[in-house]
Amino acid sequence: MKKVYLTLQNGKQFQGYSFGAEGEVVGELVFTTGMTGYIETLTDPSYYGQIVVQTFPLIGNYGMISSDCESKKPWVSAYIVREKCDSPSNFRCEQTLEKYLADNGIIGLYGVDTRELTKIVREAGVMNAAITSKPLKSLDEIKKYRVKQAVESVTAQDVECFGNPDDLKIAVWDFGAKENIVRELVKRGCYCVKVPSYYTAEQILALKANGIMLTNGPGDPAENVSIIENLKKLAGKLPIFGICLGHQLFALAMGGKTKKMKYGHRGANQPVKNLDSGRVYISSQNHGYEVVSSSLKCGKLSYINANDGTCEGVDYPEFNAFTVQFHPEACGGPHDASFLFDKFITNVKEGKYNA
Repeated sequence: MKKVYLTLQNGKQFQGYSFGAEGEVVGELVFTTGMTGYIETLTDPSYYGQIVVQTFPLIGNYGMISSDCESKKPWVSAYIVREKCDSPSNFRCEQTLEKYLADNGIIGLYGVDTRELTKIVREAGVMNAAITSKPLKSLDEIKKYRVKQAVESVTAQDVECFGNPDDLKIAVWDFGAKENIVRELVKRGCYCVKVPSYYTAEQILALKANGIMLTNGPGDPAENVSIIENLKKLAGKLPIFGICLGHQLFALAMGGKTKKMKYGHRGANQPVKNLDSGRVYISSQNHGYEVVSSSLKCGKLSYINANDGTCEGVDYPEFNAFTVQFHPEACGGPHDASFLFDKFITNVKEGKYNA
């Protein structure tokens, strides 16, 4: 049991114990409320640059399962749990959480009061933090930390194809895509061509796809100036479906604004309300920025968060596009909103190209 120290940007310090990889790290401290789905959390590229706190006290009880991973590696900067499970029990288990973190160079911390940590973030907002082997005396390095070049760091470096080439072709613009997005499309009869974030509008149109998927991803959406400019050129050319960061980027391309939230929405239990039907869906989410509803220059607000009223979805019928802030693919979370993939496929099949 090796002691390590967690120091927050506000100066508060916690003592815990190291597990996984050893070392020191600085990152943005966030919490997620999922009771399950820690495998998906660790491998979600949207957590790039962040130290993730699990609010559920026991983590690792079903071990690590490679087929449940959302990408080929974990992306969190560090991982904090109240209690780690050293003896997982599940017939699909391949290794322990601790071994997985150690093998992938991810620093873990356990034995701290994650409930108190969560309350601090909820009251003061997201802040930076550091995990060190000795108590920190200076906060300078913590305060100056920023998550930078997030999308460029997590996007695919080469074009990847999935599914049957004879099926509907979907260009999956990868800003940090969870693999289950592609799985859901392939399951519905799509041939997915996943392209890197640096692709231009002209390169995407040259694929002669039937539709475009804008994926999730990390960081401040407003920093992706080139992607936003290319989205302006693509609007109306093909049916578009945007998820999470894709939702934010399309709103920016359409003249809207985004802003950083106090502590974001991260977990598998976020209620979203459909403004047309009044129905509430339970959704999986992971984001620290929101689209400012009042800033929308076009489109129609379609979903709001039932807790705080923030924008959760926008329909753009004039461009045959729609976007949502939550995750309808939601492996490790609810499946309430998976019908949105069916909606997208219908739009693609109908071929409403309103260029």
